[in-house]
Amino acid sequence: MTRPVTIALDAHGGDRGVAVCVPAGLAMLAERADLHVVFVGQREAIDPYLQQAGPADGRVSVQDARQVVGMDEHPADALRKKKNSSMRVALDLVKAGQAEACVSAGNTGALMATARFVLKTLPGIDRPAIMVPVPTMHGRTYMLDLGANSDCTPEHLFQFAVMGSVVASDIENVEFPRIALLNIGEEEIKGNETVKQAAVLLSQSHLNYVGYIEADSIPDQRADVVVCDGFTGNVALKSMEGTARLVRHFLREEFTRGLYGRMAGLVAMPVLRSLANKLDPRRYNGASLVGLDGIVIKSHGGADEFAFRQAIHTAIVEVSKQVPEQIRRLLEEQAQ
Repeated sequence: MTRPVTIALDAHGGDRGVAVCVPAGLAMLAERADLHVVFVGQREAIDPYLQQAGPADGRVSVQDARQVVGMDEHPADALRKKKNSSMRVALDLVKAGQAEACVSAGNTGALMATARFVLKTLPGIDRPAIMVPVPTMHGRTYMLDLGANSDCTPEHLFQFAVMGSVVASDIENVEFPRIALLNIGEEEIKGNETVKQAAVLLSQSHLNYVGYIEADSIPDQRADVVVCDGFTGNVALKSMEGTARLVRHFLREEFTRGLYGRMAGLVAMPVLRSLANKLDPRRYNGASLVGLDGIVIKSHGGADEFAFRQAIHTAIVEVSKQVPEQIRRLLEEQAQ
């Protein structure tokens, strides 16, 4: 039996709060005998769900926190004025060693700012980054940064590559992940000076750097990790999500247009369901806030129970693989 893992869940984070977080946490407890969960939030809102679910063999507890960080709240206000928020208390538990990871669907900016203040960054890391998996033709590729750092130096991009290599290796079991830099072309002469200088740093490192990649080549999975600044990465990710919605819209439109369209839709239903499952964003929920001296997973704010469970699963994997310690070791190796 694997060793116990304790995860702190921000019960009030996200659009649906306790209505999603608590059932998702209880479902994961039922799946995994090695899991312990600390629900952080207003006890009177959490307890009814626990009473309805029944005992969990002492593997569940509640840490009372009276404040809630709003989804539109400014990060500086959340950090300064909400010291007893469910988000802050969950992160404090990780800092104190009472939990090994925090999962929150709350305000992304507030979560990043508070996590950086509470946990600090790993030695050798200037800025944490947001890293998520995106579906590809042959599995999935990890992208970072996706919104935390709009302006980056070549050194920042190199640090992102180190962190991305560790996470991709651990979660996807890829021994030597291929690292690519997102660029406007694959030729060496393309790109701005920041990207070009980052390419030099990566070429001189021990990482498996495979060169530049354009956004339209990401689905081909030519790389296991795609590195970019937060502005570019966020635009690329949102473009992918919008394209997926557009394809679904056109398919739905065609298969509901007239009798023959509906008949074709019935015939194609198994294929359409398989496609929808592969492109279901809930299956990829759970962004890693990498570079922190602790494990923090950001769930989508609109996540349902299934999606939130995926975020908890990502946290469990990162705990079992000791991701921050591995990043620390790889940075030390690169510095030698």
